[in-house]
Amino acid sequence: MNRERRKAENQRRAGDRGQWASKTEYVLVVAGNVVGLGNVWRFPYLCYKNGGGAFLVPYCLLAVVCGIPLFLLETSVGQYTQEGFITCWRKLCPLAQGIGYGNLVIKLYDFIYIIIQVWALFYLASSFTSKLPWASCDNTWNTVNCVGLQSLSNETVNHTMLTNTTSAATEFWERRVLVVSGGIEELGSVRWELALCLLLCWVFCYFSIWKSVRSSGKVAYFTATFPYAMLLILLIRGLTLPGAWEGIYFYLYPDLNRLANLEVWIEAGSQICFSYSVAAGMLIVLGSYNEYNNNCFKDCFWLCLLNSGTSFVAGFVVFSVLGFMAQKQGVTVDSVAESGPGLAFIAYPQATAMMPLPQFWTVCFFLMLIFLSVDTHFVTVECFIASISDLFPKHLRAPGRSEIFVLLICLFFFLTHLTLVTEGGIYIFQLIGYYGCTRACDFMALSQCLALAWGFGAERVIDVIEDMTGQRPCAFFKLCWKYIIPLLTLISLVLYLVGYTHLKLNNQYVYPAWAYGLGWTMTLSSVLMVPLWAAGQMCLTAGTFREVSVN
Repeated sequence: MNRERRKAENQRRAGDRGQWASKTEYVLVVAGNVVGLGNVWRFPYLCYKNGGGAFLVPYCLLAVVCGIPLFLLETSVGQYTQEGFITCWRKLCPLAQGIGYGNLVIKLYDFIYIIIQVWALFYLASSFTSKLPWASCDNTWNTVNCVGLQSLSNETVNHTMLTNTTSAATEFWERRVLVVSGGIEELGSVRWELALCLLLCWVFCYFSIWKSVRSSGKVAYFTATFPYAMLLILLIRGLTLPGAWEGIYFYLYPDLNRLANLEVWIEAGSQICFSYSVAAGMLIVLGSYNEYNNNCFKDCFWLCLLNSGTSFVAGFVVFSVLGFMAQKQGVTVDSVAESGPGLAFIAYPQATAMMPLPQFWTVCFFLMLIFLSVDTHFVTVECFIASISDLFPKHLRAPGRSEIFVLLICLFFFLTHLTLVTEGGIYIFQLIGYYGCTRACDFMALSQCLALAWGFGAERVIDVIEDMTGQRPCAFFKLCWKYIIPLLTLISLVLYLVGYTHLKLNNQYVYPAWAYGLGWTMTLSSVLMVPLWAAGQMCLTAGTFREVSVN
């Protein structure tokens, strides 16, 4: 391999595509992308649910054998090829280009997570009132079964009398924010307040990426660092609350018996893939804007450490507050511990409403939530657009056309996502998230390792990394890429299919049969890209299998 020739070629490509203005911009954008909502609202709950401190054993082990090797593999592929997640395969393993198209389809589904920004923005706007609207039952949307914070905070209350009631925070979420309809067949009308928040989110996204990395790199200086400031403030406040340490005990108390449960290991692996943003193509695109001799080997370790460290610290932020809320209500922590939207939009707002200066702490929390999701979203859109532009560089990278193309993409998805801010929008959101975005990444990780470690060659990958960084990865990485990751992802896929259960909203609402059919269609729309592309190439391209599969 001619290092100087490859470096000169990549410099020419960088002139056409753009490049990070500095190493700092790259680190901040990648950190902003991988450190997201999963660190705050998913990891702490999984840790508590799956054995507390014992969960850290499978989590750390799988981070070492799956997370870090995949992170390094994808980043180095992007840096070496200077291409997006579709066209990079032309230089490595043309037969595997279907992986890139599969990632492109998954990105279409990933865009739905902008709705979390929308909800958080709505809550943020609602926080600037003299009395938080989810603290009492004196509002027009409340029902006769509503229980305000004063009742919940009364330690002498008979909690058996509250079984048929709902909290004011739950009613604000379900009856004011979502206005949930009877089912996915009843979309209802567009909620104009949420539609306005959606428009603001897409406008911010557009101006973050309209100049590609030249603008997104600058935006990340604020959006990637601000959540850490909020996290630190909330951590200090949380640890000083009464009952905080009881919550942390629930978070970290080790239950070693849980390690014998296979589901714990599967959820640890799922969290690694989700929070590290591996097998999704984004790390390939972000790495492609690096200089050829950037030390991606060192970057990989520091960014992975930052990600996992943030997840661990976020657990203290979340469970210290849940411990406080449990003490105020006179219940155990496990009765208030939740994950996902239930944590972000019901439990945590309810807890901050119990604190002195509730408006301030609520604003801090939702600002953190907004900026955590903003980074991930605009990076997802940027990677989607960059990969399409790499397919048609003469048409989409011409002066003036790039900005127009970004505008059209943002406008199209704003109009499409109006369905998410209808009264039935929550049903659509859960359906796409469950079928379109989750398990397909396991299949992509499996396909990616097979294509690179066996098709392109694990030894060649190690040679490429050494050529770029001057450091040669040890044989452990080769072992992970060739054997461990494919085996673990295959086992995870088989167990998922064997134990598959239909999606139920709040474990109650059963979707109609056509919705489940639509869900599986979304899953297969990305997964089938891989074998269909490979079969097409084998039929249309002359030569042996080895000649067709390897560049």
